[in-house]
Amino acid sequence: MILEQYYIECLSHASYLIGDTTTGRAIVVDPRRDITEYLAAAERLGLTIEGVVNTHFHADFVSGHLEFRAATGAWIGFGAAAETGYPIRGFAHGDRIELGEVEIEVLATPGHTWESISLLVRERAGTEPTAVLTGDSLFIGDVGRPDLVNLGPGSSTDLARAMYRSIHDVLLALPDPVRVLPAHGAGSSCGRNLSAQLSSTIGEQRRTNASVQPMAEDEFIALVTTDQPAAPRYFHTDAALNKSWHPVLDPHRRVPELSPQRLRTELTAGTRVIDARDPEDFAAGHLLGSVNVGFDGRFAETGGIVADVGERLVVLTRPGDEQVAALRLARIGSDAVIGYLTAGADGRLPAELADLVRPAPRVDAAELDRLLTADAVTLLDIRNPAEREDGVIGGAIPIPLAQLRSRLDELPADRPVVVYCAGGWRSSVAASLLRASGFEDVSDLRGGYAAWAGRRASA
Repeated sequence: MILEQYYIECLSHASYLIGDTTTGRAIVVDPRRDITEYLAAAERLGLTIEGVVNTHFHADFVSGHLEFRAATGAWIGFGAAAETGYPIRGFAHGDRIELGEVEIEVLATPGHTWESISLLVRERAGTEPTAVLTGDSLFIGDVGRPDLVNLGPGSSTDLARAMYRSIHDVLLALPDPVRVLPAHGAGSSCGRNLSAQLSSTIGEQRRTNASVQPMAEDEFIALVTTDQPAAPRYFHTDAALNKSWHPVLDPHRRVPELSPQRLRTELTAGTRVIDARDPEDFAAGHLLGSVNVGFDGRFAETGGIVADVGERLVVLTRPGDEQVAALRLARIGSDAVIGYLTAGADGRLPAELADLVRPAPRVDAAELDRLLTADAVTLLDIRNPAEREDGVIGGAIPIPLAQLRSRLDELPADRPVVVYCAGGWRSSVAASLLRASGFEDVSDLRGGYAAWAGRRASA
């Protein structure tokens, strides 16, 4: 048996290739849109990918099932409750996928969504299972969130009750040695306390995962329906894309370089520029109206927060990052990257655009304290609810970054704003988004809440 995991950090996303070495037959589970890595692996291992199984309708990325259908003719499988605009195989609880000696048993595990399934893998039929691919039902350290109600009918409480049964009656009923292989790791917005570990066992999760400990159903519901991360606005769009026909990703796609004059024209037309440099380079000088989404962070997900899927985009990157930046955005369905501009090796922008370059003010913790004492600024906290349990700066308005574009009217437009997050990366995103939205006097806190709290602790 072959069971390989493929993980990408920018979406905290895990996908899988399962193959039978005796027959050469294989399936892929929860693939991303750029499928060349899976195809290359299958060729290297002597496998033929004949099917794609999605454990549920993903909301945080566009799955690669249509790409596989176009490239290999593979069938597409979902849980029996799934309804799609394209032909699928609907798998009910207990159904089996036979690849030869390797057998995959479908487990209905609703809760994150109604059509959610897990896949129990055996090296040979009739033997003890080796692994379970849990999708977004059971994570390492947590369970999937049930409050993304846009993904199916029913309230989040109904989904949470279904999740309770899926966890305790189905997944925790498996033998302790069974490997747990989820669809996401730490940083994903599909759960709250995900571990950085990429695999575990049922026994280890039974012992260490706080969300699956013995508790009453109502206690579980309260646990999983409160303090979840704010869902990025593109989740609804991607869930809809994954249910319907949509254009497949061209594996040979290359976005063109734009001249400074063309970029100037695009800026005049209102095209969004996503600046992928780090916050300090962005602060030193950026294009008027551009939004900073540093390439070293959660670039794809955050790109979907600051710009709508389908919106015309230009990426501004360091040399060599431009095509990868466009690909990462394409993974969430943002295919309208019309081109790129690169900064110099020193991070500076082309001299031809000097009249459009502006600095981005950042304040340190000491300066923020002086501004707050003088009641000279509005303070904005863009962290998620669970992060604020670690402490807050008094008087801050709490608006998670994922909700900022829809809640701009909660901020005074006639008063300076200082934005803070945990460490200073997201605050640069938010401050640049506010400036691009017409707020004239916006700064962000260098080093974030950690720097402010550290100063207080050492005072």
